Amino acid sequence: MDVLLNEVTHTVHKYERDKSDFQTECGIHHHLSHDNLQPTSDDQLLTAKNASKCGRCFDGEGGY
Repeated sequence: MDVLLNEVTHTVHKYERDKSDFQTECGIHHHLSHDNLQPTSDDQLLTAKNASKCGRCFDGEGGY
């Protein structure tokens, strides 16, 4: 699965490549500069950044 990493908050968001540029399920792409969003699917990168998952994009996860 491809995800977007918000480099400011170290939060991972779901997105689909087939949709518009950096479109996320929670709508963060409307409120944040694309310069702060990094597309990735690399689990090691997410672990190294101590990233958490967005509660709106992923069921059973923490808050926004």
